[in-house]
Amino acid sequence: MTQPQPCAALLLDNQLCFALYSTSLLMTKAYKPLLQSIGLTYPQYLAMLVLWERDGITVGEISARLLTDPGSLTPLLKRLEVEGLLKRTRSSVDERVVELYLTERGRALQQQAKRFPACIAEASGHSTAELMALKEEVLALRSKLQQSI
Repeated sequence: MTQPQPCAALLLDNQLCFALYSTSLLMTKAYKPLLQSIGLTYPQYLAMLVLWERDGITVGEISARLLTDPGSLTPLLKRLEVEGLLKRTRSSVDERVVELYLTERGRALQQQAKRFPACIAEASGHSTAELMALKEEVLALRSKLQQSI
């Protein structure tokens, strides 16, 4: 039986989507021991990053910021509340809206996480400036993709 001729456009190693996907998996693995040291999963860390930027954000706002569905975010936020890192409260203006507030413990965790970017830069073998330039390119790609969907 003969092998089909490979199509260069469909080779796995030629796919930008796979390069991004596999890099994302490895980035998450690089973060894992750092996050374990403060008791967070990677998705929880992303939510905490948003809260460290702006306390008192609504579930809808954090969902939009993380490009995720509010329904899938709710269990994660409940776990963070059980861990004592945030408090979820109903808005006094609209009870359908849930607002998120960091606890003292949640705020204190930020101090421990401040070392993470330098650790990731070191693991990548790139300078912070190089990583920021790469991030800007990826964000530009994300923006174009969002516009096309």
